[in-house]
Amino acid sequence: MLPSRPAPTEPPAPTAAAPSRVVVCRDCCCGTPKVTGVDHAQQTARLAAKVPVRVSDCLDVCEHANVIVVQPSAAARAAGARPVWLGLVNDPDATEDIITWVRAGGPGVAPCPDVLDLYTFTPPRRAADAKRLKPEQ
Repeated sequence: MLPSRPAPTEPPAPTAAAPSRVVVCRDCCCGTPKVTGVDHAQQTARLAAKVPVRVSDCLDVCEHANVIVVQPSAAARAAGARPVWLGLVNDPDATEDIITWVRAGGPGVAPCPDVLDLYTFTPPRRAADAKRLKPEQ
């Protein structure tokens, strides 16, 4: 005879919406000695100490190492905000600017600091998708 299963219960209600977070590429090029003079472990630790972080395998944009993707919060994403890709994030000041922006709400909630505009790029797949969807002229 099998033990009886407990009666199903309602899942717990979320206590807060998913906040803005960062994805840090740490694989073949990002986070390696290829980018000299950068303490990759310290950068990741600094981010993780202040904002939600997910470490990713290669994001396939090695020419932009170190890559950080700032994800919008769940509410901002539902309202249309999209992830912001930042490349060549090799300066501790840029890391601090990312932390400040994410803590303020991130994409779709708080404006991207002007200095981070220097780091933004469109990942190749998105660029190809936009080109493919662009009407012929």
